[in-house]
Amino acid sequence: MGELYRLVPLRQLKDQQTRFAPKDQKIAQLDRAETLLGELKEDKRYPYEYIYYRITGFRPEADGPPIVLDGADLRADLQLFLHDLAMTVDHTIDEATEPVMTVQEVGRRYNVSNRTISRWRKRGLVARRFVINGRVKIGFLESSVARFVSEHGARVERGARFRQLTDDERDEILRRARRMAAVGRGRLVEIARRIARKMDRSTETIRMFIKKHDLDHPDRPIITASNPGHIDDDAKAKIYQRYLQGVTVENLVSQFKRTRSSIYRIINEMRATRILGVKLEFMHHPSFDDSAQRKEILAAMPALPEGKAPRRSKPPKGLPPYLASLYETPLLSREQEMHLFRKMNYLKYRASLLRDRVVVERAKTTELDEIERLQEQALEIKNQIISSNLRLVVSIAKRHVNPTSNFFELVSDGNMSLIRAVEKFDFSRGNKFSTYASWAIMKNFARTIPEENYRRDRFVTGHEEMFESAPDTRVDEHEYEAAQRRSVEAVKGMLGRLDERERRIIVSRFGIDGNKEQTLEQLGRELGITKERVRQIESRAQDKLFRIAKEQRLDLPIL
Repeated sequence: MGELYRLVPLRQLKDQQTRFAPKDQKIAQLDRAETLLGELKEDKRYPYEYIYYRITGFRPEADGPPIVLDGADLRADLQLFLHDLAMTVDHTIDEATEPVMTVQEVGRRYNVSNRTISRWRKRGLVARRFVINGRVKIGFLESSVARFVSEHGARVERGARFRQLTDDERDEILRRARRMAAVGRGRLVEIARRIARKMDRSTETIRMFIKKHDLDHPDRPIITASNPGHIDDDAKAKIYQRYLQGVTVENLVSQFKRTRSSIYRIINEMRATRILGVKLEFMHHPSFDDSAQRKEILAAMPALPEGKAPRRSKPPKGLPPYLASLYETPLLSREQEMHLFRKMNYLKYRASLLRDRVVVERAKTTELDEIERLQEQALEIKNQIISSNLRLVVSIAKRHVNPTSNFFELVSDGNMSLIRAVEKFDFSRGNKFSTYASWAIMKNFARTIPEENYRRDRFVTGHEEMFESAPDTRVDEHEYEAAQRRSVEAVKGMLGRLDERERRIIVSRFGIDGNKEQTLEQLGRELGITKERVRQIESRAQDKLFRIAKEQRLDLPIL
């Protein structure tokens, strides 16, 4: 079927049985598994030991804590299990314990096409391989068909009501299809889907009729007449960039003479290329493969024990407001820290699984939305961990500062080391992150500070004052001013993409455009929200600005 198993235990059981079980055991397990499939409820949970026993007839050896499986995931995986196991067994008709129906016989009984039966198989109709007249064919046990009809009565009835198109319906389809194609309302599938909804017919029926019409009438086709041909990578990049800048799909259709579906396909293709081009690293943990632990992993961060207040420390004197505000974020307990690291890496793991299934040329919006949602959630948690440990960078930088070094440059270098440490920290070992991060920051300082001192000493000339006072005639001042204006305009354009509150916070926090720098607390009072909410909005706005700059390939000093 091509789908992936949701539950690791079911996938492992499938691998074991398809490879090693004798034929008679496979046949018996198919019967048991199919009976079990009819009993499962999606809103219940089942012990794996029970499922294993129902399929194999044996109790599994107890190894670790009991595994509980979600009913919805179990039903989906059991259908895959039945299909995969059945495709490794060739029955003879004599071996079947009940009558066997071929695909043609099922089609005649329920007045449906072979294509409809293929769709039914994806919905759970269990098929098996039978040797009929010396040839291997797909067949169905009568009980399998009866169970599917009982569970999907409305679907079967809808398929049985299928009728041939009348002349009036054909004329109506052609009229609607020509109008949609003329105004660029999509490709064949999209046009067929729209017409099918209007006329209460299947999308496939409409699609095949239009396709056959175009083949029979090459002089006046409906779809191919509006096909604008191949589009190169530069045009795709331009379409995607304009879409990101807010140009509507309707305007892009008009500008590039493409259909709506073509524009959406290009947008998804470029979006998928960008998503897959971003490196995604995570620390794997055995609990990630256990669906029973998913709810615990994705739960909210555990609260501190009752009566224990969050740990806060006073900032050292003389720090500017931005650095002093770092000390307002409470420190994390060991349990909170481990929870956040596991959750962040699990979200990346889920995103990685989805990324592996994405085909750039056929990327779907729902797939890309889900990947970006998971990555954004992981980024929010990462920022939360970083914010809780930024004061660590300040304290280490204060110990390494000397008359020849710049404290703020040390803090900047330390922040980069902290960010890398969050990515590389293996939370499964049970160590405190602050220990690992301190080592990474100090190791970076031990390397960069001697290098900086060496460069400074290496190029001492004795005439530093002359160089400081002499003008740099190598720079074109007009070109520099023009570059500065372009940077300012670019920043203003980026800020214009933020909503009003995000823009207000960014401008005030960093003193942009002559505004006075303000602390989280000051902005919170002005906006009527908590300072923690201000920090969250600031972090979200910074992420947006970074993505905008990256998507538009802007090279700005502030980034």
